[in-house]
Amino acid sequence: MNESKLKQLDWLLLPLIGFAIVLALWAVSSVTWATNLPSPVKTWESSKVYILEPFAKRGEMDQGILRFTWYSLILVAKGYVLALVIGTPIGFFLGLSKAFTKTFDPIIQILRPVSPLAWLPLGLVLFLSAGKEAGTLGALFTIAICSMWPTVLNTAVGVRSIPQDYLNVAKVLKLSRTKTLFKVLIPATLPYMFTGFRLSLGIAWLVIVAAEMLTGRPGVGGFLWQEYNSLIYEHIILSIVTIGVVGFVLDRLMSVVERRFKTI
Repeated sequence: MNESKLKQLDWLLLPLIGFAIVLALWAVSSVTWATNLPSPVKTWESSKVYILEPFAKRGEMDQGILRFTWYSLILVAKGYVLALVIGTPIGFFLGLSKAFTKTFDPIIQILRPVSPLAWLPLGLVLFLSAGKEAGTLGALFTIAICSMWPTVLNTAVGVRSIPQDYLNVAKVLKLSRTKTLFKVLIPATLPYMFTGFRLSLGIAWLVIVAAEMLTGRPGVGGFLWQEYNSLIYEHIILSIVTIGVVGFVLDRLMSVVERRFKTI
């Protein structure tokens, strides 16, 4: 077997070995020191109806795992788009204007570390007059404000990293501000922007879990919180695995989009 085929097998074989080790540790832990932890077999037996009937709807909080995931993804997509729409221009302003940076960078540095668990109650208060939609709007607010900071900061770094020669050429060619933006600034900043976009997407997916847990919305986070209160530990593990797998898939999809834009 040649070296290239061995490398191809490594991509499949080594992850399988890793999963096998984790499953073995999980099984051993469930019968030794963590006796309340359900074993892999027990978890599968209790959770298989949610996996084998992924889009079934038996009740508001009793649905297939992919249906719950779909609810969460819709809300994440809306909040994520809002974060990019707000965060990208702020990043450009920070990169282009020293006055803007001096004015708003301290505020950004103060707001950036605030936990989603702190933002969500504020979001609910802000949209209290929306009635039944207050929970949804509060969750969107929380997702957007928590996930936009990587986009803001990476975009600003990208703009500041643009060689001065590029800007000088734009001046020599007498490009308008709009053309300079689309012909020079955005193409040169794109790698930094996509780094921010990927980080923002990961944070948006993390925030949705906390938002659903606190608002009781149907979704992966809401399902996890309900099963915790019901002491059904097998479904908690199912939710955790689902959150991890979806986060992994989202990151890989963003990586594909990034490579696609780099080839244009």
